[in-house]
Amino acid sequence: MMPTIRIQDIADILIMTFLLYQLYSWFRGTRAMQVLLGLGVVTFIYFTTRFLDLYMTSWVLQELGTVLIVLIIVVFQTEIRQALYRFSHLRHILDSRRETQHSQFQDIAETLFRMASRRTGALIVFQGNDSLQDLMTNGVAIDSEISPQMLESIFYNGAPFHDGAALINNGRIEKAACHLPLSVSPDVPQHLGTRHRAALGLSERSDAVIVAISEERGEVSLVTAGTIRLISNPTELIMALDELLRSEVEAPRITLAQRLFSNLLPKASLLLGVCVFWVLITTRQGQITTVTAPIRLHGVPNEIVLLRTQPEDVTVQLKSMSSLAPAPSKLDLTAELDASGISEGTTAIRVNHSNVTAPPGMIITSISPSSVRVSAERKLRKSVPVKATLVGKLQPAKSSLYVRCEPESVEIEGPYSQVSRITSVATEEIDASQLRKGKDYLKNLRIPEKQVSILRDTPVTIKLSVRDKRLR
Repeated sequence: MMPTIRIQDIADILIMTFLLYQLYSWFRGTRAMQVLLGLGVVTFIYFTTRFLDLYMTSWVLQELGTVLIVLIIVVFQTEIRQALYRFSHLRHILDSRRETQHSQFQDIAETLFRMASRRTGALIVFQGNDSLQDLMTNGVAIDSEISPQMLESIFYNGAPFHDGAALINNGRIEKAACHLPLSVSPDVPQHLGTRHRAALGLSERSDAVIVAISEERGEVSLVTAGTIRLISNPTELIMALDELLRSEVEAPRITLAQRLFSNLLPKASLLLGVCVFWVLITTRQGQITTVTAPIRLHGVPNEIVLLRTQPEDVTVQLKSMSSLAPAPSKLDLTAELDASGISEGTTAIRVNHSNVTAPPGMIITSISPSSVRVSAERKLRKSVPVKATLVGKLQPAKSSLYVRCEPESVEIEGPYSQVSRITSVATEEIDASQLRKGKDYLKNLRIPEKQVSILRDTPVTIKLSVRDKRLR
């Protein structure tokens, strides 16, 4: 039977499709994309085996998935940080650094081609929207204006900063001698050196724009989004930088229809895949499960003591909305009831669906009974003497001594009807014939009534004392 489609289900499908498309956009062209595709295949196999009741295979894949998640977090922690950073749209509101760098492009382009003609290698990074803090390491802070003299001095052959990358951010040279992550793509041409592999590696992990100058060939290359492009003259470089970097500020308006129907093939594929998964996980919806949930009262007034709750648990009937819902044996439900309004006597408290939290993939259809009766009484606290419980008699030679407890009294607390009739609290039994003068014996107190509390956590001390001292 085809599952009933609700508005919530449509929203569920669209949200998941949007999130998956964002992941696809962020990781496209990186090594993480291949891993995501592999995980997608494994996930599809897992749901298929679970749907077909292949218990062993689905269990192995489920346990393997836990290990894979940990491995992915460790191996791709940089890519995950970048994806989370991109997901935060708030940074576009707070980001005030968009004073564009296009006014500096003329000087930068002419300086770089002049350096290329002298076979001076260089690597310059223009930061985009993505943070490069975790990708560019070992840099030296400079924070200087962009000038031909500064660029030439940084990349002068033999200078301390020559082999690293310079970071241009907010119209200034922010750092120099930075190390970049190398590309691990097998498609990188063999003739490219470490400088170009570093530029490709950073472009695969961020939206930065990188310019690389080859010492051997005297060529100027522009690297973006994992692709490398050879630049032939300063004018071409100015136009490229102006297009890539100024567009972040003066981006053309894109209509909603253009956003929806652009890059249609991956969007349609992801939507179809999400729909297939939704059908798989909702095929068995409608299964009814009955669970017994104990009642837990909270908010009881301080001056009230609970005596009993009838009944002590309720029967909850749940309807499964997904095949991913937990098995009945794994359900652990509790009915949380507000007892702040109870008073002395018997009070009826209604049990609603909101008092029980249903697990994901299940909804509550009924709760029986619909109310419980709570008996309560006024709380009483008073001080009563402590009496030692003796077994046997004291030795005749000790007839002038008596058994004393320290402390001599304790406070008890509980229902008024029980506490009011208690005149003393007894200790655990102790053999009177074994008592010795000058020696202390520790014994716990016995709880006089089931619902009465003794406001003392430590044992009392039992000792022999001279009878005359008691008379003073």
